[in-house]
Amino acid sequence: VGSLLAASTGIVGASVISMGVISLPVMLKYHYQPELACGTICASGTLGQIIPPSIVLIILGDVFQVPVGDLFKAAVWPGLLLVALYIVYILIFSFAKKSVAPAIPKDTLSNSSKKEEIIAALKNIIPPLLLVLCVLGSIFSGAATATESSAVGCICALVLGAIYQKFSLTMVKEAALEAVKISSMVFAILIGATAFSMVFNYTGGDEVVENFMNSLPGDKKWSFVIFTMLAIFLLGFFIDFVEIAYIIVPILIPISESLGISPLWFAILIAMNLQTSFLTPPFGFSLFYLKGVAPLSVRTTQIYKGVLPFIAIQIFVLILIAVYPGLFGIVP
Repeated sequence: VGSLLAASTGIVGASVISMGVISLPVMLKYHYQPELACGTICASGTLGQIIPPSIVLIILGDVFQVPVGDLFKAAVWPGLLLVALYIVYILIFSFAKKSVAPAIPKDTLSNSSKKEEIIAALKNIIPPLLLVLCVLGSIFSGAATATESSAVGCICALVLGAIYQKFSLTMVKEAALEAVKISSMVFAILIGATAFSMVFNYTGGDEVVENFMNSLPGDKKWSFVIFTMLAIFLLGFFIDFVEIAYIIVPILIPISESLGISPLWFAILIAMNLQTSFLTPPFGFSLFYLKGVAPLSVRTTQIYKGVLPFIAIQIFVLILIAVYPGLFGIVP
């Protein structure tokens, strides 16, 4: 559910807060370990950074001048692998230590048959899944560009709203106003980033960065990639992905091109890196989002402890993409 919500929204805050408000109180009510519950919610919320249709990938596609459809295709398998590894970890941990995720008492379960419960679950899961598939399908089939696919997503969302009798003009007005606000913020950042890049390059900043990167020891390509990943990881603690994409990444692109690094591979690495950064204590954005809506009984240290296994999984997948990109159909 968390992965579907993350893919539907594409925003870390929206998915973490939604899951924190809906799922966390229920899990705590039935005595789930707070660390496991919080870690699962935070980790699933950050999946929207890599699972298409990801806003991060759309912005990186624009910055790298790479077709968004290619980025989406390259990100599908890493995203699904993360989901699978999360599930495997939770299952193994839960079976090994049953007290962390106890079974729900039978007297609290509904009297519905198993078939009715499955149908009810499918009714809740299929709509957001169809929404994601419509957007991705329009891009992968070549029927629409990334911009046009957003219109496809809007139309599908309106249709779903009408089917579930949630559609109203007030809702459309509020959504339009929020879209205008967010778009204006992105354009303001883009204007500022463009001005910064022009001044930075005019004063010779790009040459300073390039000379520094060339002075790194060892293989220049891998030294550049490792240093860049560490820098972006640390910046992700304090700066949102939009600022990183429009201010920091354009400085790195000319150097990566001179080293013969594939922009597709580099963009996927950055997206995965940002996802890990947003989850890492003590400054990860998703941790603060969850703490803001979590019950008072949940301590910050419990959230920090809960995300550590998921961070290890993300780092493992990031290393896999870096060392064995061919496994995911990516050419470095």
